[in-house]
Order: sequence, then structure tokens, then C-alpha cells
Amino acid sequence: MDTSRARAQLLEVLERNNPGVKIGLPPIDYTNKETFVVAAGPRSSTGYSLRVVRVYEHGDHVQVVVREQTPTLGDRVRARVTYPFRLLVLSSHKPVHLKWLGRP
Repeated sequence: MDTSRARAQLLEVLERNNPGVKIGLPPIDYTNKETFVVAAGPRSSTGYSLRVVRVYEHGDHVQVVVREQTPTLGDRVRARVTYPFRLLVLSSHKPVHLKWLGRP
């Protein structure tokens, strides 16, 4: 896939899933790297975020461990719909397995 097309497709997905948010992408070498978007879906305030805990190769795959940070009652947040996500750029072409800490 040509680099400009891959970048345009990734940007389109991120913008569609984050309405009203200006998305800026870092420079990515799509010929040697793979991109993965980890998204939590819509949340009710600005107090939610995703944290990548660990990324490591585990046999025949890459394991990505993620934890969702949630606001407490004392946190100053704005009530509006947000779409927390993390963009991962990996050098490995092995399958990626995602583990959400704190979820069944």
C-alpha cells in the first residue's frame, strides 16, 4: 500500500471516531511499521483516558496491555462525549493480542 494512502486511511478512521477533534499524526514509515488503534468507545466526560501498560513479544505474537483510566468524583472534568484512544506504531509484523486490565 502506498504511504500517502495508508496515512489518509488512518486519519479518516481517527477523525470519524473522534468527531470535532483535530487529529495530528506523527510521521510514520508505513513500509516498515504497522499501526494499531486501541479505542475505548464513547465516554461521558473528559476524565477518561487509555494508558499502555506494556508491549512485548510473546512467542508468535505481540502482547499489548492497556488500562483505562477513569475519573473519580473529585476530578475536575467536563461533561461531554469523548472517545479515548491510543495509536500504536510497531516494528513487528506478528499478530497483536490486546489485554484490557480490569475488564473481563
